[in-house]
Amino acid sequence: MDAASNSGVCGCCGALRPRYKRLVDNIFPEDPEDGLVKTNMEKLTFYALSAPEKLDRIGAYLSERLIRDVGRHRYGYVCIAMEALDQLLMACHCQSINLFVESFLKMVAKLLESEKSNLQILGTNSFVKFANIEEDTPSYHRSYDFFVSRFSEMCHSSHDELEIRTKIRMSGIKGLQGVVRKTVNDELQANIWDPQHMDKIVPSLLFNLQHAEEAESRSPSPLQATEKEKESPTELAERCLRELLGRAAYGNIKNAIKPVLIHLDNHSLWEPKTFAIRCFKIIMYSIQPQHSHLVIQQLLGHLDANSKSAATVRAGIVEVLSEAAVIAASGSVGPTVLEVFNTLLRQLRLSIDYELTGSYDCAVVSTKIIKEHEERMFQEAVIKTTGSFASTLPTYQRSEVMLFIMSKVPLPSLHHAIDAGKAGENRNRLTQIMLLKSLLQVSTGFQCSNMLTALPSSFLDRLLSAALMEDADLRLFVLEILISFIDRHGNRPKFSTISTINDISVLKLKVDKCSRQDTVFMKKHSQQLYRHIYLTSKEESNVQPHYEALYSMLALISIELANEEVVVDLIRLVLAVQEIAQINEDNLPVYNRCALYALGAAYLNLISQLTTVPAFCQHIHEVLETRQKEAPYLLPEDVFVEMPRLTKSLDHLVPEVFFRQSKISEVLGGSGYNSDRLSTPYIPQLTDEDRLSKRKSIGETISLQVEVESRNSPEKEERAPAEEITYETLKKAIVDSVAVEEQERERRRLVVEKFQKAPFEEIAAHCGARASLLQSKLNQIFEITIRPPPSPSGTITAAYGQPQNHSIPVYEMKFPDLCVY
Repeated sequence: MDAASNSGVCGCCGALRPRYKRLVDNIFPEDPEDGLVKTNMEKLTFYALSAPEKLDRIGAYLSERLIRDVGRHRYGYVCIAMEALDQLLMACHCQSINLFVESFLKMVAKLLESEKSNLQILGTNSFVKFANIEEDTPSYHRSYDFFVSRFSEMCHSSHDELEIRTKIRMSGIKGLQGVVRKTVNDELQANIWDPQHMDKIVPSLLFNLQHAEEAESRSPSPLQATEKEKESPTELAERCLRELLGRAAYGNIKNAIKPVLIHLDNHSLWEPKTFAIRCFKIIMYSIQPQHSHLVIQQLLGHLDANSKSAATVRAGIVEVLSEAAVIAASGSVGPTVLEVFNTLLRQLRLSIDYELTGSYDCAVVSTKIIKEHEERMFQEAVIKTTGSFASTLPTYQRSEVMLFIMSKVPLPSLHHAIDAGKAGENRNRLTQIMLLKSLLQVSTGFQCSNMLTALPSSFLDRLLSAALMEDADLRLFVLEILISFIDRHGNRPKFSTISTINDISVLKLKVDKCSRQDTVFMKKHSQQLYRHIYLTSKEESNVQPHYEALYSMLALISIELANEEVVVDLIRLVLAVQEIAQINEDNLPVYNRCALYALGAAYLNLISQLTTVPAFCQHIHEVLETRQKEAPYLLPEDVFVEMPRLTKSLDHLVPEVFFRQSKISEVLGGSGYNSDRLSTPYIPQLTDEDRLSKRKSIGETISLQVEVESRNSPEKEERAPAEEITYETLKKAIVDSVAVEEQERERRRLVVEKFQKAPFEEIAAHCGARASLLQSKLNQIFEITIRPPPSPSGTITAAYGQPQNHSIPVYEMKFPDLCVY
């Protein structure tokens, strides 16, 4: 035997040495290149199985030899010793294995401490084999802290030679994988999920993921990876990370995700965001689906923690949130639905403040320069993410989210204050636009069979008040939001351009019969919708997208929510819009007037073909032909183009280019439609909303109605000259007390709500005489707010056969008890 095999022999007493030592010595050959002596290894294995109580001594003696050989640089014998240890470990599963394992781990640690890369790899391979063994007996005191630290260090190897560096890093990753497998499911082992371990394991894996050989991001699924890719540290680290996350229980998700966020912060990996998105795709695909919302909550908390970071960093976090929400689907939001959206909206408002003030706080910011375009980019990312989250929610939760967002929009109302001053106006406008954009994202694709549920009064009232704002962008957003609610069959793209198509069958519209719920919705809210369409169409700041949205809305109401009564009201509404352009009391530019004429032409052409009344279709066709010959600038084909072909003046239009209310009432009345209602010109009703609005046009509308009533009354000559009646005048005439004033306003609101569902003539038939000044004032209120006065264009329309409506004498009216003291 050589010196190695005789080590420990004292004089001639070698034969007296314990048998296990002799068996261990015999497995080592004279020349280490010959490898393990297999026959003697079999004898040693048999002895260990026969006398398991000797296993710990065998391990200790092997460990002693290995440590000595490492110190003497006899690496051949080191390899033989490790091979013997591996074979004994695989063969023995007795209760004494724990003491043997301690010797084994001691030898592995000795190899990992070596500066020789081949010994580090040898030790790692042995540890991986050990990690795959299922032990029969538990261990109460075994520690893997050293191995976690050492394998993590190997994952960050910076060896000069690429090949050796790659091997060391892969060994480190395999070692971490072995530690995880050995400890993750054993409650008696050290808790691998503790932050002290996760803070080493996760960053080590991310470090190797980050240093991919290919710059472009690959699919999160490794199923189609080539063999070469599977042997790379990047692919191995990804598999190890997936395995780690797949084993994470509910209480461990936080400790596993936090190191990821810290790593991305420390290495500034949010700004390119490609790697961050890849990381969280791996995470979301690997964890158990029911834990998805925990990852989302971690990201939201991290977004709040970085609320004063650069906009690019915040945008990166929000982009990752958006991607994660799509993957997580219905489990992404979890139990705290509104808290998710509250966080996003809070970040949106903070960003608006940063953009306007140029500072993250009141202190002087010297190192952080806020760039407006970066804040805008962040705001768009938040809006996109809001839509991503909402798309994962069921219908009832989505409705709650929309109500929540709408409640955050600053609007002028009785109970909602807005910021004053120039800075306040800018902040309000930006906030309104961003929140309505968010609402549009949430409402896109929203499907609800019951419109009363989709658009409750509390939501619709606030949304429609935004339609009266002077800002053109806000009005357009409101129209788009309403359209997304109404369009439940995907017909919107078919009305993206305004045209007078000859045969609407080519559009292949999806039309269903109006349901009972839709009918109830229209009975309750139709007047609100018509009124806002009418007032929106009068705005001078309207451009082509506004008219396209108005056309789409009219068309979709006709298809989705229309019965005979709705069709009649829509026709009256469009004729009133034509009258806006015809009378031009708002001094609209030529383009706006031509656009209103073209809008009416396109809609009446559509509704005539939907109603399929031949005489109605013929009248519309005749007017369109006349316009084509005499005034093509009143048709959408000439108005809604990139370079509109307009005329300089609309003062000399021939009567044949107008759609006549009397003719339409006659032809539709003969087909069963309500001819009395059709012949009544449409005029929007006055509400408290208008009084709160700062728009001058609303006040002008009120004065116009009072003036028209006074001028056309049959008692004109007997009355004194009509005084100018305003809201303040009426309020003072009723009562001076503030408390009673509030009570009176509520009473009037109830009366208006009761009477606005039916034509004034039907209500007036049940009315009687009045006897006091107070009742006289109330009668004027009803004439202003309920009964439509004769059209201001009466002198024009009367020439074409439209019967004039005369007021019922006061002494024949009978007021309900609600109106009489």
